[in-house]
Amino acid sequence: MSSWPLRVTVLNWRDTTHPEGGGSERYVERIAAGLAADGCEVVVRCARPAGAARREERDGFTLVRAGGRLGVYPRALLGLLADRLRGRGPQVVLEVQNGVPFFARVTAGCPVVVLVHHVHREQWPVALGPVAARVGWWVESWLAPRALRGQQYVTVSQVSRAELTALGVDSAAVAVVHNGVDPLPAPDAGAGDAPALPDAGPTLVVLGRLVPHKRVEHALEVLARLLPRHPGLRLRVVGEGWWHERLAAEADRLGVTDAVDFLGFVSEAEKDAVLAGATMMLAPSLKEGWGLMVVEAAQHGVPTVAYHGAGGLSESVLDGRTGLLVEDLDAMVAATDRLLRDGALRASLGEVARGHAARFTWRAATTAMERLLRRAADGLAPVADADEGVPAGDFPAPALVLLPVVQDLLGGAVTDGPARGGDGVGGQVGRLAGDERTRHGDGGTAAGEGHEQGHDERRADPASVTGSAAHGSSKRAG
Repeated sequence: MSSWPLRVTVLNWRDTTHPEGGGSERYVERIAAGLAADGCEVVVRCARPAGAARREERDGFTLVRAGGRLGVYPRALLGLLADRLRGRGPQVVLEVQNGVPFFARVTAGCPVVVLVHHVHREQWPVALGPVAARVGWWVESWLAPRALRGQQYVTVSQVSRAELTALGVDSAAVAVVHNGVDPLPAPDAGAGDAPALPDAGPTLVVLGRLVPHKRVEHALEVLARLLPRHPGLRLRVVGEGWWHERLAAEADRLGVTDAVDFLGFVSEAEKDAVLAGATMMLAPSLKEGWGLMVVEAAQHGVPTVAYHGAGGLSESVLDGRTGLLVEDLDAMVAATDRLLRDGALRASLGEVARGHAARFTWRAATTAMERLLRRAADGLAPVADADEGVPAGDFPAPALVLLPVVQDLLGGAVTDGPARGGDGVGGQVGRLAGDERTRHGDGGTAAGEGHEQGHDERRADPASVTGSAAHGSSKRAG
């Protein structure tokens, strides 16, 4: 596989400065910064919200903004065509399909890799009216798999990989490259940047955009039901979005307004302070591609209660090991009550969660993604593993450093379960999680029964990003 300087254009609906930007945007920008650090020439084309610059240099890559919610699609394709006519066209395009594909190969003139964080079956009816939802789902579930047949796919979890396969995408063409997670700052680094938070008793945290499919209402209901049993219990909601007023009204209806802190947009330092002071994370989302907020909480030894079947949350939360997976709202109330009452169980889950979170890096994710992009640029066939067909001597220098550690961690990997396309350097988590259960016994039904893998979004891995924390703040996590 070639190692020449690579020109990459990324097509994404939004960037992290967009009011609706979220976890997928953070993923894209971490990968873009990592590629740029490796010597690639990276351009990210995305929508332009009001007041945003048309062009911006960030962390070694270039952001080009044009178009709105729908206009971004034709504007991105025209931009690709213009680059070709100027003789500066990319050698490979990374097209992010957020429900609706760009169909980049119409004008790209080069190979295209398709990144899908998750399938939007559940979100279409929530976000749009019934007619538009049916059209959107038809595009995503029928048109896209046929129009994009033969292209390399990438996704962020084995659950999403299985969903794509169910839509007709060839499983042998879908690789898994999980999100990384940014290392926590040193205990005394930037402590003065974090605003002081009021003292609180037991604290529940929800982290993410305030939109309907995140179902923050469920967390409010958990709080309302448990307050009589746990006086002083608080809920802190980190994030902002157009659903905020509805959530504030729901808190008022439930009579818990005085026990809820809607923190809105926060800095990375404040987010760390909130998570460090949390008793547990609640993740009531309808669907997540992976669930970065789970791993961010885990870094602080904070376990998560989430729903089974909510996409990648069934992988990022190892049931009975790093948190608890439940079936419905009543079960979420019961599980939260159990963890509030059982400090020993909570501490045990948190300790395993901390170790689990340490396994995810943006360096590993970038290495795997770059390998897939180079394969595509070289005209090679799609693969289900970023390591497939790579000579032993072809690892980039950072990967050479990490490889012995990863190989040691992966010793005795579990191999039961369906095809595990992402089990390379950038997709090691499924094995690791499986090994964790193998060494420690059953311990519950961990994510995906031995083929969970992982990651989602956040600050900056020093190996791949240079100071982008301000662009990846918590208001848009997920």
